[in-house]
Amino acid sequence: LSVLEANLALIRRYWPHNDDAILIAQTSLANCLGHLKRVDEALVLEREVYARRLAISGVSHENTIASGCNLVISMIVMKFFNEARSLLRDQLLPAARQAVGADSHLTLMLKRNLAVTLHDSPNRTRDDLLEA
Repeated sequence: LSVLEANLALIRRYWPHNDDAILIAQTSLANCLGHLKRVDEALVLEREVYARRLAISGVSHENTIASGCNLVISMIVMKFFNEARSLLRDQLLPAARQAVGADSHLTLMLKRNLAVTLHDSPNRTRDDLLEA
């Protein structure tokens, strides 16, 4: 963790205009935090990465969609099912189908995550279970 934090600090210091390098370092740090069960901290970073990728590349870029997928996974872990479901339905799945195709690995992961949000939500309905 400390190595990834130092790496991010160095990139920000010496290459502050290299957005891609900063976003990659933040993603690595968020992944590490998630593995350490510090999902609340990972979620903050993943929201930042997704928002920045959205601003730089747009919703249909594969890196933006992948960042959104990471964000959704953390939302599911934190049990933010409604927010994850909205992000998936409104932005990520339509963009993924258009950008990388309905049968791509990324689109299939997003569909799986949508099924998890529908199935695991405590407020699920019969229709949600059928859709999942």
